[in-house]
Parts: sequence; C-alpha cells; structure tokens
Amino acid sequence: MERDTSELFEEFKELTASEFFRRNKQMLGFSGKIRSLTIVFHELITNSLDACEEAGILPDITIELKRLGKDHYLLKHADNGPGIPENYITKVYCQMFAGSKFRNIQSRGQQGLGCSGCVLLSQMTTGQPVKIRSRYKDGDQLKGVEMTVKLDVKKNTGIILDRKEFETDRTGSGIEIEFKDVSYSMSEQGAYEYIRRTVIGNPHARIVFKDPTGRKYTFERATDQIPPLPKEVLPHPKGVTADDIIYLCKGTNKKRFKNLLMDSLSRVSAAKIKEIEEATGIDMNKRPKSITWKEAELVVQQFDQMKFMAPPTNGLKPIGDEQIEKGINEILLPEFSTAITRKPQAYRGGVSFIVEAGIAYGGKSGRLIGNQRKAEIMRFANRVPLTFDQGSCAITEALKSIDWRRYGVRDLDNAPISVFVNIISTNVPYLSTGKQSVAPETEIVREIRQATMKIARKLEKYIRTKRAAKNEEMRAKVFEDLVPVVIKQSALLAEKDVPEYDKVMDEVTHKAKIMDMKNRLKQPEIEPMQVKTEEPAMRVKTEIDEDFSDDEEY
Repeated sequence: MERDTSELFEEFKELTASEFFRRNKQMLGFSGKIRSLTIVFHELITNSLDACEEAGILPDITIELKRLGKDHYLLKHADNGPGIPENYITKVYCQMFAGSKFRNIQSRGQQGLGCSGCVLLSQMTTGQPVKIRSRYKDGDQLKGVEMTVKLDVKKNTGIILDRKEFETDRTGSGIEIEFKDVSYSMSEQGAYEYIRRTVIGNPHARIVFKDPTGRKYTFERATDQIPPLPKEVLPHPKGVTADDIIYLCKGTNKKRFKNLLMDSLSRVSAAKIKEIEEATGIDMNKRPKSITWKEAELVVQQFDQMKFMAPPTNGLKPIGDEQIEKGINEILLPEFSTAITRKPQAYRGGVSFIVEAGIAYGGKSGRLIGNQRKAEIMRFANRVPLTFDQGSCAITEALKSIDWRRYGVRDLDNAPISVFVNIISTNVPYLSTGKQSVAPETEIVREIRQATMKIARKLEKYIRTKRAAKNEEMRAKVFEDLVPVVIKQSALLAEKDVPEYDKVMDEVTHKAKIMDMKNRLKQPEIEPMQVKTEEPAMRVKTEIDEDFSDDEEY
C-alpha cells in the first residue's frame, strides 16, 4: 500500500548542531581512543591560551588526568585567565557554534565547537554532568561561581543542575570532566606529546601536567613576552566568491554598492570601483540588497582579471624566529638550532599567510624509539600542534620532497632531528573539520620548502664543520700516539736526552685548529632542562567535590 506524500514528511525533523555532532562525533576529531583524548586536551588548552592572551596574561595552565577504570578517566583542567562571566558559562561549554571567533582573524580555533564538543563527548560516553569553576571580575569585584551542568542536545543549550558561589582572590576558570572509551598514551599522537609541542610553539606558556601514574611534569615558559594580538583583516577581492558578495549585500546597512565593496574588502579603492563599473556595466550606486546573483558573478569575474595590491598582512602575528628558538632550546636542548620567519605570501590569489620553520639537531631532538633517535616533524597551524593525519598534510609533503642529503643528512628518518613548521593565516586551508592536516596549496608547499631549505643550509654548515673537527681530531690522535714514540726511540738511538716536543706536537697535530673548530661549534649557553618530573604523591584524593574545591590549583 502506497503512503500518502504528507505521511512521508511527518517524520521530517530539524537537527540542532548538538544533535548533528552527536551522530557525527568523528567530524570533531573524536575517532579512536587516543585521538579522542588528545583532541580534548587540544580544545581545552587552546581556549585557555586564547583567553589568557586576549587578557594580556602569561598563561599558567594546570592539568590532571586520573584513571578511574579501563579507558575511563577524570580530567581536571584549570588556567589563570580572565575567567568566564556567569551568564556565559553555559554558552561556552554547552552550546555549539557559539563564540567570538567568527571573524576574519588569525585564531587557533574558528568553529565554536571546542569546549562544547568536549562536554558532548563526556556526556555521550559517561552520561555524567561536568563541573565548572569560574573566577572573574565584575567591575571592581572578584566573583567565584561553581556550576554543575549538562548539555541539552535537542535544544543545543546548557542545563544548570547545581550552582554555588565562593570567595576568590584571583581570576581563572577550570573544568572537571569524565570520559570513557578514551586512552592516554605517551606515543607521538598522545596527550603528553601534544602538551610538549604546545610549549615549543607557545614558549610564553607554562603548563603543569600530572598524568594517570601520578607523575608530575612541569613545562616552564621560555619567555615572558606575551604575543601581540592579531587584528581582524578584510577579505581580499581575489579570495571572494559570488556567494560571499551576496552574503555581504544581504547583511549590510550601506546604501550604495560601491561603499559596501570599499568598506568590506581590502585593496578596493574608488579607482577600482570605477574600473569595475566600466567593465561590467553595473551601477555602483545601486542599493546592495538589489544586487542579483548574475551581477555578483560579473563582479567576481572582473576581480579575477584585475590587479590588486597584495592582501594586508598587518593582522598576522607570527611567533618569530627568536621565540621559536627559545621554545626549541627549552625543551629539546639541541647541539644546534636555528629558525626563520618568512615574509608574508598569498595563496588562491587573495589569502595571506606566513610560514615559520625551525630545526633542532642533537640533544633531545627527534623521537626516541628504542635506543635510537629518529627524525620528527612538528606541524603547527597558528601555534597549534597538528598531531594527526600527517601523511596527507602540505607540511609533510613539502619536507619529504627535499633532498636532505644535500644538507649533510644521509637518512632523515634515522637522524636526531626535529623540524618545526608553523603556518600563520586568517584562513588556514584545512583538509577536514578535524583541522589536523593542511591542504597542499601550491604556494604553501613552495614556501615551506623555501623556509626549510634555508635553515637546512645552516644545519649543513654545522654538520660539515663538526665532521671536519672530528676527522682532524682523529688524525691528531694518530700523531699523538706515534710521534712521542718516534722521538723517544730516536733519542735513544742517538744516545741523547729526549727533547721537549710539546710545541712541535701542537703544530703537527693542528691542535690550535681543532680547538678553533670546537669553539665555532659551541652553541649559546642554554639553561638546564625545564621539564621537571616528580614522583607520585603518597595520597590521591578520590572524592570529586572535595578534590576539586580544596585543590588551590583548580
């Protein structure tokens, strides 16, 4: 029996963002036990760094991970940021697509899914609510509030189950959240490695982490310099589509189309408006809301044929080669390190980006596998470590295409080398919503190659000098072993006293030259390793409420 058409649509439903991601959690990066936990660390750390920097505070983050059972963990995360006003707590933690990052600005995250995605995963795997503590300023008064909340998936909002106020003398926020079906690992994709790389790319941050075994790691900051805040930049004409034009027209209060284009896009001057008008025949004085799709297409086609100044780059704020070196030296203690920040470039004709690269050799560089250190590639986008989907990433493609033998590295995979690459942009072209892999845009791949090859030349010079010094030292040792014997035997045959031969020995063995080489190989003084570990505490608290409220770190 055939069903009536109206009956077919009775089951038609509208999904909220929360319901959609509940069914498609892999789109948030939650696919696999190790990856899911690392993505949680990523989202919470990213939010803390952003909040602290926007408030002009040096980030101080404390994380504790407790194992409650097999693949079952309790995570406590706290920072010293500005805190979250009470009215915004449920929006931050329990509402998808809510936030302040929906602008054309360099940002660690741009989707408004981070913290709420973590709460959703917790709720899906444990059914438990989360506990949030916020210390914030309300005028001249410091306020503290603790909430127990759940996410209403059908309404994409938060439900407050419990609330209480407390006194505080500082600002900051913290969350206590449970997860099942996740796994902690010390592997390259694990949470510990994510923290380690975060500190290298954000040398102004201090992170204290207590792992499930009770071991405490303290990653000290390498610099007290807070990064300057990036500025919002207008889209470039070469990077917009007809749909973008229509979207701008519908949302504007401008009365003239030309004013909209000049105010909403960069590098569009009155002269360019006149050129567009003459080429397309569109009246630039007409109201934006009356612009048709065909007219928008004509404008975009004309953009493609015109010449514009390069997109503005003053809104991009790279880490800087000096700060990258500090981060590398702080954690890796290498024999040799160097870094470079390239000049801004553009991909797709109108999206500006900057590539930064660093290289570390020797010391704790590379990944320790068994008893051997092997090369590691540290991929970053806007200071955020990309720990997954390495094979499909533009950074990996660019580095693998370099002939490392030209730079004194016979086998990159088995060399004690760490290569750091960071891409800065208002619109990093990720390959998926998980934001773990950068699209291989031609301009981006080329810039990564150029940056890496330039610092690799410095590494090659260091390796060559080091090998020369080693060869000279081996040659000298041969003479040091043989010459004294020859002199003594010659004196014995001549029946004379053994002469002083130290000066002659120095000349023969080129000792002065060797010392000069060694001096040139010496690196600037590096402070002692700042990753501290402490033995497990004798007593571990088990009651969630007591542990959370009594621990000053949270």
